[in-house]
Amino acid sequence: MKKATITTLVGATLTLFAGSAIAECNISSGSVRILGNDFDSIRTVTDQASTCASSGTTVRVNLTTEHKNIQVPALTISPAEYTVALIANNSISPLLSADLVRPLNDLVEKHGQDLLPNQLIRTGDDIVAIAFMGNAQHLFMRGDILDDLGVAPPATYEEIIDVAEMIRSEGIMEYPLAATYEAGWYLAAEFVNMHLGMGGQFFEAGSAQPALNNEAGVRTLEMMKTLTDYMSPEYLTVTADEMKQMYLAGEVAIMNQWGSMVAGHLGEDSGNQQISEATILAPAPTAHGNSTPAAALWWDGFSIAKNISDEDAEASFQAMMYGIRPDMAQQNPNAATWLIKDFDAPDTAQGVLQTARLGARGYPMSPFMGYMHAALGTELSDFMQGRESAEQALMDVEASYLASVREAGLAD
Repeated sequence: MKKATITTLVGATLTLFAGSAIAECNISSGSVRILGNDFDSIRTVTDQASTCASSGTTVRVNLTTEHKNIQVPALTISPAEYTVALIANNSISPLLSADLVRPLNDLVEKHGQDLLPNQLIRTGDDIVAIAFMGNAQHLFMRGDILDDLGVAPPATYEEIIDVAEMIRSEGIMEYPLAATYEAGWYLAAEFVNMHLGMGGQFFEAGSAQPALNNEAGVRTLEMMKTLTDYMSPEYLTVTADEMKQMYLAGEVAIMNQWGSMVAGHLGEDSGNQQISEATILAPAPTAHGNSTPAAALWWDGFSIAKNISDEDAEASFQAMMYGIRPDMAQQNPNAATWLIKDFDAPDTAQGVLQTARLGARGYPMSPFMGYMHAALGTELSDFMQGRESAEQALMDVEASYLASVREAGLAD
C-alpha cells in the first residue's frame, strides 16, 4: 500500500485572509467532469464552475451521496470517468492510497496565485488538493425556549441533558433533542464527534491496530445512548436533512447540526421565520469535563484525476478556480465557511469558527479511517437499541474493522 502523510493545519484552515480576486473564467478547450457529494454549498461551487462551458469546453457535474463509492473505480480507468473529485478529510485517503490524483504544483503556479497557503493540501512536497470550505457540526438552539426557561445556552452535553429534562418537565416538548443517528455513516460520524471530544483515539500510535475498546470508547457510547432518552423513538433513522425538517417544524429545541447547512435554517429560505429568528448558533458542546469540543473539523476541496489528459486537467483546474473565486464567496456568504480570499465571515459562520478556535480536532485522515468508519456504522446499532453492552459493541467494531483491513491487505 502507498501510504501518504497528509499535512495541513486545521487551525490555519479556518483562518480567513484578505487578497485580490482571481481572473474571470476563460477556458478555450477541454473536458471538465466533476464528481462530488450533494449538498447546498457544493452545488453553489459547481453551479459556478458549470458556467465555464463554452463552444470548446464541456462541463458535466454528478453530485451524489454515493460519490465515495464511485470515485475510486471511476478514477481508476484510463481515461478517468471524472476529471475532478470533490473530496474532504475522509474521502481523499482512498484516492491517495491508489495513486489516482495528480500533483497540482504546476497548475497552482500557473493559475492559483490567489490561493491561500492553508488551502494547499499536501503529501510531502506535492499539492494534492485545494480546500475551499471548512465545516463542523455545532449547536443550533431555540433561544426563545431557553429564555422562557430562564437558562443560559448550554455549552456541555451534561448541561444539554439538564435543559432537555427541563423542557420535557415543563411540557414544551417530549423529545427536545435530535442528532443524526441514522444507522450507517451518520451514526459513525456521531461516534467520531463524541469520541474526539472525550479525548479518544481510533488507532494505536503509528499502527493500523484499533484503539476503541477502552474507557474513552465506553464513555462515548454511554453519552450517546443517554442523549437518546430525549430524542424521538425513531432516532436511528434521522439524517441531517430530516433533522433540519424536525427543527423547523418546531419539534426539536437543541441539535448538533452541520455548519454547511446554516443557510437552510436561517432567513427567508428556512420556511419558518419565527424559528429562524429565535435560533442561536454556538460551538459544539464538550463532554465529561473535557475542554475539546465534541465535533470533528472537516475541510472540503477538490483534487484533479491523474488518468486524464493535461488539457482536461488544466481546464478542470481553471473551472474549479472560477467556482471558488472570491466573488462567489462574497455573493454567497451564508452558504459555507469559505476558505477563500476576501471572505468576511458572517455571524452564520461563527459556529464553525468558534468550534475550531476552541480546539476541535480534525476528522482523522488515516488511510484506515474509512474502514473504521464503516465498522462503526455497521456495529453500533445493537448497542443504541439496548441489545448489547458498550464493551461488546466496541469489540464488534474492532473485529469488523480488522476483518476489512485484512481483506484489503492492509494489515496482518
